[in-house]
Amino acid sequence: MSDVICCNCHSQVSEEQMLKQLDGILADYKNTAGALIPVLQIAQNMFGYLPEVVLKKISLRLDKSYSEVAGVVGFYSFFSTVPRGKYLIRVCLGTACYVRRGKEGLEAIRKELGIDIGQTTEDRLFSLDVGRCFGACGLAPVIMINDDVHQRVKPVKIAELLDTYRNKDSEPEKEVSL
Repeated sequence: MSDVICCNCHSQVSEEQMLKQLDGILADYKNTAGALIPVLQIAQNMFGYLPEVVLKKISLRLDKSYSEVAGVVGFYSFFSTVPRGKYLIRVCLGTACYVRRGKEGLEAIRKELGIDIGQTTEDRLFSLDVGRCFGACGLAPVIMINDDVHQRVKPVKIAELLDTYRNKDSEPEKEVSL
């Protein structure tokens, strides 16, 4: 199996090692009522998404049908069965954002990143998704990058905005001295 970057620690950990860690977590949750969603959240944090092998392992170890596990994953938009980028870009296409050219912002992002809705850049830096209302209609058009809300986003400024995240990613991590 190939090496993957563990989403929480950014260190090289093999998929096999993460599956072993998942076994330990599943053992801890084996007889816990309501364990499915917390286990799915933990697994997604570990792997960055929920591959089929992980869903099958969770299904078997928690004594749930695969269709139940997959149904929960499909129902909640937080869960993903495809790898996501470090930065999840969500473009609001609710009424106010749509009227104020939110779709043009979406097209600018698609063009800049070379991906479509639901896809991730090859370097796994960005993923693209849409939303129907972020509750910031007076600030339309709005996009969110992870938890950062960007208001009155103009299509001509998309490249500049994405560069701020690209630059964040290329900066060396600063050591914290105690």
